[in-house]
Amino acid sequence: MSITPLMPVYPRCGVRPVRGEHCHLIDEDGTRYLDFASGIAVNLLGHSHEGLIGAIQKQAATLMHVSNLYGSPQGEALAQRLVDLTFADTVFFTNSGAEAVECAIKAARAYHQANGNSERYELITFKNAFHGRTMATISASNQEKMHHGFLPLLAGFKYCEFDDLEAAKALIGPNTAGFLVEPIQGEGGIRPASGEFLKGLRALADEHDLMLVLDEVQCGVARSGTFYAHEQYGIDPDILATAKGIGGGFPLGACLATEKGARGMTFGTHGSTYGGNPLAMAAGMAVLDAVGNDEFLAEVREKGERIRTRLEQFIGNYPDLFELVRGRGLMLGLKMKVEPRPFFVHLRDNHQLLTVAAGDNTLRLLPPLVIGDAEIEEFFDKLSAGAASYTAPTAA
Repeated sequence: MSITPLMPVYPRCGVRPVRGEHCHLIDEDGTRYLDFASGIAVNLLGHSHEGLIGAIQKQAATLMHVSNLYGSPQGEALAQRLVDLTFADTVFFTNSGAEAVECAIKAARAYHQANGNSERYELITFKNAFHGRTMATISASNQEKMHHGFLPLLAGFKYCEFDDLEAAKALIGPNTAGFLVEPIQGEGGIRPASGEFLKGLRALADEHDLMLVLDEVQCGVARSGTFYAHEQYGIDPDILATAKGIGGGFPLGACLATEKGARGMTFGTHGSTYGGNPLAMAAGMAVLDAVGNDEFLAEVREKGERIRTRLEQFIGNYPDLFELVRGRGLMLGLKMKVEPRPFFVHLRDNHQLLTVAAGDNTLRLLPPLVIGDAEIEEFFDKLSAGAASYTAPTAA
């Protein structure tokens, strides 16, 4: 038995993209796919955005990497823009979402350690969440499929039903450091939290001096129709993890925090070799140039509502296939009455439409935020043809 050069941890499909054009991916055989997956909510500006490409090319020719032992004009500039756009007072740059969540977990614990409360290290997390693939982030999730082969898990996490405020309150104890929650669960099935739930967590955190940590890796950076999804709930976190869209396709993440939330993050407590490198900062600045304004966000909301309205009308034609539509902005989910993965494969292989399967029998629709009318029409043409030609597999 021989192992493949690429470690076989992904069940890779037959689609092999070699080029991208706006909202389409082109396979090595020339097949064009409409991309409503966006690298799982990463390519928010599509695949050939001149501003993003130009910024990366210019920076690559100037300076790509320098150690964080030195001053960072590029990092300072992007951090200041994020501080100006958000609740945060300070930013730590990472290479990925999992690293951003790791930093957020450390910051939540460090806050209590700095206050002399070393016993307060547990985070209350929520079932069907996805926070990453590191040891800490799989430990923060209750999903056994991610735990298999990697036991023992790290201590310090308690699992609670998502959107159940009373259950979360009941788990608070002498070891509780805070809450870690996605305002909109992505992998869990595009499930937005209720306003009562998120506002309730904020109130509990304030009452018990806990950290409210938000994982906005998937729902952040304009994806939900506001720069961060929590803005729609009228609350601010103490700490927030962001990534995916913030680099537009270049590996970039960040942990944002208030001054209080970062109280324990002092010299020597955290670091990253590549985090905040000039090339990543150039990509981040180009993304903010495009999406960090009210006009762009309003367009995301308008396009999202237009697609949602048509989807709600469309699913009525297939009552045995679809149940409901949910989500915010251009982070939409079609909850199905059948297992979504065979349908997702059918759309991909027979109708050249790329989507993403998720938990709770949900098909994720995560198009580039720059889609136009032509791509929306193409999407509905392909989805309609796919639904009309689909036969759900029968159980063996």
